[in-house]
Amino acid sequence: MNAFSEQFAHEDYFMQQARSNGLEIAAPDPSAGVGNFLKFATKLINSKSVVEIGTGSGVGGLWLLQGMPIDGVLTTIDSEREHSKIARNIFEEAGITSTKYRIITGKLIEVVGKLADNSYELVVIRPALDLFDMVAESYRLLKPNGLLIIDQVLSGGKVADSTQRDPESISRRDVIKVIKEDERWLATVIPIGAGLLVANKLP
Repeated sequence: MNAFSEQFAHEDYFMQQARSNGLEIAAPDPSAGVGNFLKFATKLINSKSVVEIGTGSGVGGLWLLQGMPIDGVLTTIDSEREHSKIARNIFEEAGITSTKYRIITGKLIEVVGKLADNSYELVVIRPALDLFDMVAESYRLLKPNGLLIIDQVLSGGKVADSTQRDPESISRRDVIKVIKEDERWLATVIPIGAGLLVANKLP
């Protein structure tokens, strides 16, 4: 089922190039199936303001931008300058005007902490570092009824295995539990890619 889901999504030339670039530097890019879901969700809620935490090589950003309206703006954040550089290059190669996105490099939690309250319809989180703080910040950033999507939340299956005690698996496992029990969120987990958690900020 997973293979069929991944093959359903079609990546264009620039997505494929970005993915190839990402493989060279081990960037944590979303799978094609996840990317397609990001595009779907973005278009479904007509999101004009999106925050992506974890730019990677730009694969996720390309999918998100495809789903955004012409006047939408993507804010994508990464702690690695190399990631930001190759993402910017692929956006330019794809002919995406610089008014459609801003790429910010820095310590993730510090950058996110400077973004405006209640200003975004969608927040996508990829890294496991500071995940609890990132979720708290996401709630602050999102407009009522906004969506939070945590990519790679199942660590490709490790989170479901309670014997896996590495820090990333523990962090993601605990965040799933916290969001599930938090009445401010309506959430579900979707087993595509390395796993997605999708949470709606209730008004």
